[in-house]
Amino acid sequence: MDVEKDFLIVVFITVPGMEEGDSIGKTLVEERLAACVNVLPGITSHYIWEGKLESSPEALLIVKTGANRFEQLRSRVLELHPYNVPEVIAIPIVAGDPGYLDWVRNSLDE
Repeated sequence: MDVEKDFLIVVFITVPGMEEGDSIGKTLVEERLAACVNVLPGITSHYIWEGKLESSPEALLIVKTGANRFEQLRSRVLELHPYNVPEVIAIPIVAGDPGYLDWVRNSLDE
């Protein structure tokens, strides 16, 4: 699928805990793959893994970036993440405060 990549996205990434979240989040911002990463502690994930119902305490990363950076960001997360199959999903930002959206774009370009 060939889609226009000149828009902003939010990427959700779950991690085992705050330590991994802080490390991955800081790396993504330092490498300009993300403008901002929020690390939310204390979530619980329920899922089927290898045919068995699992429940895990996790942290959630909320990443603001450009769609044109997604593949590089995804690849970097796969290098840094302790899970074999980490959640790395993106949704488009369809609207937002213009000043904030400009800040996200500018942060990625600096």
